[in-house]
Amino acid sequence: MTTTTPGFRPTHVVPADGMPAWEAPDPGRPTVPLDPLLPVQLVERHGDWAHISCANGWAAWVDGRYLVAVPHDPPLPGGPATEATDPRPLLARAQHALADYRAAVEDLAGGGLDGESFRGRTHGLRIGVVVDGESMWLYDPAQGRWLYGDGRRLSTYVTDRRQPGHDGPGHDPTRVVTPDDRA
Repeated sequence: MTTTTPGFRPTHVVPADGMPAWEAPDPGRPTVPLDPLLPVQLVERHGDWAHISCANGWAAWVDGRYLVAVPHDPPLPGGPATEATDPRPLLARAQHALADYRAAVEDLAGGGLDGESFRGRTHGLRIGVVVDGESMWLYDPAQGRWLYGDGRRLSTYVTDRRQPGHDGPGHDPTRVVTPDDRA
């Protein structure tokens, strides 16, 4: 589970292919790339550069042209909750996966696992939970999608499944253009 920082409300998600990130709006200062479909909050813009923050308080600069905007109040489908829209099964799977991850962390911290064994034990594990009051975003790794819920029902928010014929943004990393560089 992810603990949100006060005031965090996702305004965008990272594209389905993930994206590079930088410590500052400077292509010479790269940092850890962002995971696909990570909910982020746009803090400020400088041209194509976007300063974003994550639910855990981590911040970075990205090429803002490729962030996927999200609605302020994601719509929920009508009708009774079903297995696909009932949040409880997915919350239970996330809770189980988090318990598995925590056990691996405890074993690593206690010396029962080395780094290689820890990587093997957690390989392929994906958990995503963001809770902001009544609003909740859950990642469903089996379906490759983020779902939005209000505690009663879930609806697909965004998917990381590729659309047929879509090859992603296919762009070079952003670079800062100074007045001297312009033609």
